Amino acid sequence: MHPRITINPELREWILATTRAGHGIPDVLRLMKDSGYDPRQSRSIVAEVLKLPLAALHAHADKVATPGLRARHPEAPEVTVEGHTIQIALSVESPALRVLDNILSDTECADLIELARPRLQRALTVDPDGRNQVDQRRTSEGMFFGLNEVPLVGRIEQRIASLLGVPANHGEGLQILHYLPGQEYEPHFDWFDPEQPGYKAITAVGGQRIASVVMYLNTPAKGGGTAFPERCLTVTARTGSAVYFAYESGDRSSFHAGLPVQQGEKWIATKWLRERPYTASDSA
Repeated sequence: MHPRITINPELREWILATTRAGHGIPDVLRLMKDSGYDPRQSRSIVAEVLKLPLAALHAHADKVATPGLRARHPEAPEVTVEGHTIQIALSVESPALRVLDNILSDTECADLIELARPRLQRALTVDPDGRNQVDQRRTSEGMFFGLNEVPLVGRIEQRIASLLGVPANHGEGLQILHYLPGQEYEPHFDWFDPEQPGYKAITAVGGQRIASVVMYLNTPAKGGGTAFPERCLTVTARTGSAVYFAYESGDRSSFHAGLPVQQGEKWIATKWLRERPYTASDSA
């Protein structure tokens, strides 16, 4: 147990509001340090406000968000975050890939679909100059939520942040995609190619992408899995499960595709993570 300390009410409310908004403990500690608080005092204050063991805050102190941040890969058989137990159904080391069962509940999946449905538009990709474009390789409809736009989205963003050790503000807005029979996303990389002319513009905020989480909101009647041709692996789309994979720029093993839906429909929610805080109003 850590000793109780006197905390200014305004500071207490700021810490609570900041964490509710999806910022991780490393972000809170960094911001307090930038404001002149002693790091040891900051850890004691945050531990008291969030009712956490002080030892846990010492671990977080070494993870303050810095350029080049990388995700933590969940280990089998399961992990519990934010009161939610997620099973690790498959682990692959190259690319660092995990199939995550029960990352979302059935109710969360259904609610995301209904929230997204009225806002669907033709899904876009990023061209070599860093601009959004219609691309025949991607034939779905989609939309983006803003960070922490509604409580459900904020809860999912914080769950992913806690699971992977990457603060929620390093994530692009949650994207919902809807595929009908015959629609697909042909093989591609999620990282941005440094050789393309638009690289500096698209990484000016948030830096390079470092990991992807593709969450399946329903189970298609047939088809619609996520294929990794470099590894001869296909992840089946199943309601509430996800495939997480991390990568470095130039990593060919993360080459992947959203396979065509053969029967029924497919709904997914995708979260891309960046190496630094991402604060743009629109996701790529």
